[in-house]
Amino acid sequence: MTQRTDSPSNDSPSNKTPGNETPGNETPGNETPTVTQRRPAGRRYTHLQEMWGTVVVIDLVEDPDEWPADEVLEGAITEAVELMRWVDRVFSTYRQTSLVSALRAGRLAESDLDAGDPDQASLMEVIAACRWGRTLTAGRFDPWAAPGGFDPSGYVKGWAAELVADLLVGRGFGNVSVNAGGDVVTRGRPAPGEAWRIGIRHPDDPEAIIGVEEVTDGAVATSGAYERGDHIVDPATGLPATGARSATVVAPHAGLAEILSTALVVGGRDGAIWVASQHGCRAHVVDPAPAMTAWSTSWIGDRLQAVG
Repeated sequence: MTQRTDSPSNDSPSNKTPGNETPGNETPGNETPTVTQRRPAGRRYTHLQEMWGTVVVIDLVEDPDEWPADEVLEGAITEAVELMRWVDRVFSTYRQTSLVSALRAGRLAESDLDAGDPDQASLMEVIAACRWGRTLTAGRFDPWAAPGGFDPSGYVKGWAAELVADLLVGRGFGNVSVNAGGDVVTRGRPAPGEAWRIGIRHPDDPEAIIGVEEVTDGAVATSGAYERGDHIVDPATGLPATGARSATVVAPHAGLAEILSTALVVGGRDGAIWVASQHGCRAHVVDPAPAMTAWSTSWIGDRLQAVG
């Protein structure tokens, strides 16, 4: 599903201005009203795609200097959708024919993966990132602890949204937002001088927000049980994670945001140091019930270097 809006870049007064009156249209007192039409600053294009068990929303906003031709736009969206389908074919745990399903079922061993095969090379990249995330979070993020075996879904959705955003930028669209079920990747700006504004909802009330983040070139990922149930497992116990009701992380890259938000739901306040150790990262976390508290943290490296 797509929506497209074409509009002028500035306010357009109508032709009913003083000195350009039309007989019969005068108001009492012989004054002619002036009507001003206010429209968006530029063209926008929105594409909605059902994928990965959610709806992926792609927003493109016109650059002040250039907007690619229609055929370029259509081709870029087609490429983006095919990229999403490729991710599903390779990484889905619901497709028995995917490489990840083959790993989980023991039909394929990690040692047999071939870096010369593009699909297998991408899986090797994801496995390496998941191992790094497991080390960073002292095991709180651990795709190998998922029921049924290795499940990188907690990393792949953000990683894939990042690929889609970069593809669209490479096709000439500098202002992009890719929202994959609440995990958001942004490039550029929605309007000159403005950042993409992303509301962080409270896990107990979809109408309430605990904060708003302004992001240009970055990513936001949220983990919690309020939409998909208790799908995050504590690797130490094998039971649903109880460290936080929800965790939202802003990071330079979506994969990192996914790793940290998942680990914070497991580790709770103990995970503040993981966020603080990563450049450009910050988090908003709601404590587990019955506590009615929320907290946030950000990267402290610059401050530590300044003090040191």
